Amino acid sequence: MPPYEIERKYLIQRPDLLNLSTLCRVKEICQTYLPTAEGSLRVRRTEERGTVSYVETAKRSVSTLRRIEIERELTEEEYERRLAARDPRRQTIRKTRYCLPYGNHIFEIDIYPFWTKQAVMEVELKEENEEFSFPPFIKVIREVSEDPRYSNHAMAREIPPEDE
Repeated sequence: MPPYEIERKYLIQRPDLLNLSTLCRVKEICQTYLPTAEGSLRVRRTEERGTVSYVETAKRSVSTLRRIEIERELTEEEYERRLAARDPRRQTIRKTRYCLPYGNHIFEIDIYPFWTKQAVMEVELKEENEEFSFPPFIKVIREVSEDPRYSNHAMAREIPPEDE
């Protein structure tokens, strides 16, 4: 069986980051897309508490919420070589990710430098119709799982949607 990722994505009001950082693991992420014929292929540099890791990820959509996702760890040298083959039509996406445990889920809140009022929050699920509840201090603007403008792949190529 292929390695599936099932996630829902929400546009949220930007939370209080000082309060959020006390509840979460915080990661600094730089992700760069590589040319590919289908789906998306990216390399990512993640720094958390002074430790840096490098990962290459290939994704291909199966449905709106379900994707096949294949990841492999890279050395720093492999990462640098992959960067040299970057997709020239896409910019590197930089974001701060707050990993918030709530209930039986981990909510990933991505803060981008180009927005001041909003953020994107994702929750990974075991099934597409799995129920969950939002942390009470998170203000959801709307679900954007089916809106391609809010994918990192699209935001790396186009001007991101305006703050709402």
